[in-house]
Amino acid sequence: MRIVSFGFQTWGRKTLQALIDSEHEVVLAVTHPASEQSYKAIFSDSVEELAREHGIPVHLTERADAETIDLVKRAEPDVIVVNSWYTWMPAELYNLPAHGTLNLHDSLLPRFTGFSPVLWALISGASETGLTVHRMDEGLDTGDIIVQRSIPIGPTDTGTELVLRGMELIPDAINEALTALDQGTAVWRPQNRAERTYFHKRSDRDSRIDLTWSAQDLERFVRALSAPYPRAFSHYRGERIEVLSARVSEARYGGTPGRVIVQEGGGAVVTGVDAHRGGNHALVITRVRDADGVEHDGTAFFARGGYLTDQ
Repeated sequence: MRIVSFGFQTWGRKTLQALIDSEHEVVLAVTHPASEQSYKAIFSDSVEELAREHGIPVHLTERADAETIDLVKRAEPDVIVVNSWYTWMPAELYNLPAHGTLNLHDSLLPRFTGFSPVLWALISGASETGLTVHRMDEGLDTGDIIVQRSIPIGPTDTGTELVLRGMELIPDAINEALTALDQGTAVWRPQNRAERTYFHKRSDRDSRIDLTWSAQDLERFVRALSAPYPRAFSHYRGERIEVLSARVSEARYGGTPGRVIVQEGGGAVVTGVDAHRGGNHALVITRVRDADGVEHDGTAFFARGGYLTDQ
């Protein structure tokens, strides 16, 4: 089959590599220009570079405009394959090939539709994440499913580890989907819209530690926001700090949420609802980075006590 690839960042590059390695022909690669903007600069391996290395025509664009649609029409694809494309695609484009357009999404749809699905899955306490290959339609990640792969979320997994593990699912998943299309054996499973959960784009505000959360929730939060993602942050003695590692306390701590006590090998932060009743575990912060970029052991850094604050 003739394939047009739409993709960006490492997800798009790994998808293009899988298409190149397949028995099908990639006739055009469409990608965004390189960007330093927040999450676009994370896992930013170049789709353009890989396509040019293999002599595949490349079209750089921020959106699927009239020129893009015309180029795709002239490429005469049997199917379009999309992974990590940041802007809206019109029906005129995604319905153009005989087999339509396949989109790859890093979750087990219909759950975790939207943005940063792996991070949100870990933060939310989900037991698994994965990869879905589905047909693109007028909604965001709402089309019929052709292939799904799942991976468990372990008790020590970081967001970065899960993202990388999910990327490794791409070659087999996309090859299974393409084989089914090519052989006419595809079975499409409609999504149950009532089970859909949608998560918004992440911004700086979404990395701030919320002291009303339980220690268990905050420990997952810290693990989810692992390098190279923006780290979980709070403020201590008027200075913004990043929390690099933490664990749930053995003992239970009572008092005012945000109070930091040097216990259990770090700064034990009183947190959670009804903390004054003394029934909650604390978040023991074991490693922090200060505003100057210097890393510190939690015990030494919080030796003066005090509070974590929102500002």
